[in-house]
Amino acid sequence: MATSTETHRRETPATPSAGPQRLAPVVPPRGRRRPGLITAGVALSALGALLAVWLVASAGDRTDVVMLARDVPYGAAISADDLTTTAVAVDPSVATVAADGGAALIGQLATSNLVAGSLLAPSDVAPTGPPGPGEALVPLPATADRLPASGLRAGDRLLVVDTPTQAADPPTEDPETFEVVVARVGSPDLNGVSVVDVVASAADGPAIAARAATGRFALVLLAREEP
Repeated sequence: MATSTETHRRETPATPSAGPQRLAPVVPPRGRRRPGLITAGVALSALGALLAVWLVASAGDRTDVVMLARDVPYGAAISADDLTTTAVAVDPSVATVAADGGAALIGQLATSNLVAGSLLAPSDVAPTGPPGPGEALVPLPATADRLPASGLRAGDRLLVVDTPTQAADPPTEDPETFEVVVARVGSPDLNGVSVVDVVASAADGPAIAARAATGRFALVLLAREEP
């Protein structure tokens, strides 16, 4: 005789086993197109292409000009050995001398300290030496103790400073000064005196000459201009 427990087991249907479950497919979100960025990218690509074409064209547009082959000091005459030529792409606003104009520069004088490797400009030379218009050339006799220990060279800028007499007290106010440019430095004589030719403005020439005659002056070397 079956028990009630066995009867209940017969009447209760078996629960089917759960099969594998399928996950819903994940659809990635679609990116949004940005027409503005696409247009900007195309414009930048076109600009880059135009820039490359311009650079190639500019590199090929070269001109033969005169260049310094070696240093030429202020006031020195230009020789053929001082000059060479080079092909460069130069902006029209930059003053240069064409290669075929180099022969006309021979014998002219440098108006400043010319440095090797620099392009020569028409204003770098002059047919005559200093003084030029509105200038005066004044010789300053100076003993070694008045000159810098490093010496002076053509093109140096100086201040000629008014000084009191040796027995006087130092000035209590700023002394009068005159800015000049060295044109030439002579060799010292038997007494150790060197004559320094300086270029000053025509208005300052007489005052500097008076100080040269009395010896009441001192020389101050200003910073040299670097190329």
